[in-house]
Amino acid sequence: MSKSIKSKENWVELLLAWSSCLDRELPWRERYPRNPYYVWVSEIMLQQTRTEAVKPYFNTWIHKFPTVHDLAYAEESEVLHTWQGLGYYNRARNLQRAAQEVESKYGGNLPETRSELESLPGIGSYTAGAILSIAYGQREVAVDGNILRIYSRLYNIEEDIMKSKGKRKITQLVEETLPIPAGIFNEALMDLGQEICIPKYPKCGECPISMACDAYVLGKEKTLPIKTKKKAPKEYYVACALIMKDNKFLMHKRADKGMLASMWEFPMIIDESADKSVHDLFILWGEESNVDSIWTYSHTFSHQIWHMSAYLIKQKNQIVLDKNLKWFSSEEYMHIPLAGPHARLAAWAKKILK
Repeated sequence: MSKSIKSKENWVELLLAWSSCLDRELPWRERYPRNPYYVWVSEIMLQQTRTEAVKPYFNTWIHKFPTVHDLAYAEESEVLHTWQGLGYYNRARNLQRAAQEVESKYGGNLPETRSELESLPGIGSYTAGAILSIAYGQREVAVDGNILRIYSRLYNIEEDIMKSKGKRKITQLVEETLPIPAGIFNEALMDLGQEICIPKYPKCGECPISMACDAYVLGKEKTLPIKTKKKAPKEYYVACALIMKDNKFLMHKRADKGMLASMWEFPMIIDESADKSVHDLFILWGEESNVDSIWTYSHTFSHQIWHMSAYLIKQKNQIVLDKNLKWFSSEEYMHIPLAGPHARLAAWAKKILK
């Protein structure tokens, strides 16, 4: 063990003591040892999503799909609809694909080895480590963005945490400091990263291990971690058609592959030019009944920004329906998986229907 780690060996105990006093009501932590299925679902939901936002989604998910078996045999449309609002819909698809594999290969029980877990769709090194340590009590690390941030500050790591060298260095430190039981420690680190050691403005005055933190002692807590900046998301203009008939809206199902696959949306045109998106929308779907948009909204994905506008359209030609083009009432479209921000438009558009 390195001198740096030896000199700080008591910080682990301080962290565990702090975490044990927290009163965080998290539905996936109702008992110990944890339910492996609950740990798995919660960790997938928590990717790119705040804890408080996840709670109601997790409760609804477990109510609809209480076991791996229930998830494996559910309709994909129901799975996507239940996930609606969390974004990154491939996470939901992978959950179901993995559940089907767990059901067929492991009798509905999540496997207890890292290699088997990481072979399942959507389960990477972090999620596997979380399941193994938290649910199965194994001494396994679970290194995500929170842990990279905490250790870069704690040990003054100046390598880029988004690059392999920085990740390897921190993972080694985590392995060296990992106590038994590892699951409780990993949960404590998660709590610290979500509550105290947050990005940009860490709450060092409330941190139970601040005196063991190199970044805090050196006044570098706001400059660490070092992290590669992401490319700015590309901006697009999305014109949406609100076409009504018999108190229903026309909706279109997206392709089975690609962004927002198999989700339903209002007919739309997307383009880098705002004028062209609107022009092409009217040519394709009919004549506008209102030259101005009646709804606007900007939605940020991880790699794109959609500047959306919606228009009332009078259909010009007879619309030929098929499996990917249907009429839905407001009651009906609240039960289908809606593509990203189209759910927001659908909620707003209800007031137009009588």
